Amino acid sequence: MSAGKNIALRAIAHLDADAYFASIEQRDHPELKGKPVIVGSPPHKRGVASTCSYEARKFGVRSAMPSSVAKQKCPDAIFLPPRIDYYQQVTAQIMQVLAKFSPSIERVSIDEAYFDLTDVCLPASSQDELIYKGVPIAREIKGAILAETQLTVSIGIASNKFLSKVGSDYSKPNGLTVIPERDKVAFLRTLPVRTIYGVGEVTEDKLIKAGLKTIGDVQD
Repeated sequence: MSAGKNIALRAIAHLDADAYFASIEQRDHPELKGKPVIVGSPPHKRGVASTCSYEARKFGVRSAMPSSVAKQKCPDAIFLPPRIDYYQQVTAQIMQVLAKFSPSIERVSIDEAYFDLTDVCLPASSQDELIYKGVPIAREIKGAILAETQLTVSIGIASNKFLSKVGSDYSKPNGLTVIPERDKVAFLRTLPVRTIYGVGEVTEDKLIKAGLKTIGDVQD
């Protein structure tokens, strides 16, 4: 991603649609609102849950969980087959809205994208001033996407991609989290080591066995 040349200050945002596939299905089928919805393989077949609604997550269901396990955790869950082509069309709508606000967008999945607000927010005299200038723009983006698609998204704003991704995950659903430079070390400190980019189940298990449960433990 690029903004102006030789600019030390950066305002990078990350957008993540909330429970994307399940939210689209609940939007299109109002009778599913408020119910535990799982989009993915049916529980009697070998496969996983692609996305689950927040109602299903309360039972411990998570994305990529085997559907049979998801059914055990949430017996009343409603399983729906994914409509990927249709979801891609909705993503195109979201990206069209985003393009009105940022000249630099990097899609990383069907429901996530980074976008650079640096040029949009300049001039600024400090890194944190630049980041906070992105807040009203992010609010406009969230409102425009809601108006266009009737879906909510969560956005994080920080000085780099890692922190902005952490921010978008921090207060879902429908969140907007700012991580200023002056607070980033303290903000990260209490988060689990799994938050670190590239840390999966195996590495997380090794770190925890070594006594490193939080990012603060790693910092120390």
